[in-house]
Amino acid sequence: MLLLRATALTDIGRVRRNNEDRFLLDDQARLYGVADGVGGLPGGADAAQHCVDEIVGSVHATGLDKEVNLTSIVHHANFSVAALGQRISPAMGIGCTLTFGYIHQGAFKLAHVGDSRAYLARNGEFIRLTEDHSVENEARLRRAKGEVVYYHEANRNALTRCIGQPTPPDVDLVTKPLVAGDRYIFVTDGVTRMIPDSELGQMTAAPGSPEEVLRNIITLAVRRGGPDNATGVIVFIDEV
Repeated sequence: MLLLRATALTDIGRVRRNNEDRFLLDDQARLYGVADGVGGLPGGADAAQHCVDEIVGSVHATGLDKEVNLTSIVHHANFSVAALGQRISPAMGIGCTLTFGYIHQGAFKLAHVGDSRAYLARNGEFIRLTEDHSVENEARLRRAKGEVVYYHEANRNALTRCIGQPTPPDVDLVTKPLVAGDRYIFVTDGVTRMIPDSELGQMTAAPGSPEEVLRNIITLAVRRGGPDNATGVIVFIDEV
């Protein structure tokens, strides 16, 4: 039998005046993840909060014992955030990232749009489960197909997909079977910009409770400068 232990933590950091990160942690629905308001657009906090509310509402409306169509509920959230953007920022819109998963029938099922990230620590390995939807990454993938692609260095980290865009975004989906000892972590780029994957993996696998492990990660991201909000959700899969 498997036991889940999860916790979430967010910190405004040392530079930003507002925290535009939000997290999903709903143990009843077994729903976990993060959303991050898109920098450079107004209403980032509104976008992230509305997105999280829509995802949680959709999962509960579907029924906690039923299979959730992740692409459909992400597209619904995108439409709803875009509509909110037309009301509060008609000239520019609003947007956020979204990286989350839910546990159903012995598997962790993830959906991802943007540059927040999900990782899995399993049997001594630390696996990044998501790819950033950035200009640089999209160019790399297209070049691998033989296309000639150029971009300005200043735009390398700009998002190519987000929640709140006018058209439904492509949604990356990942499914992993639950294994005793697994640790999943969802983090915004305020963490990943400050802590490289190798170090993040060591910290995620370190001894301690979920609260202790996550607190150490968020504290380190802020101590290294905290230029952005830093948010994480960690899930331990234990055997009882």
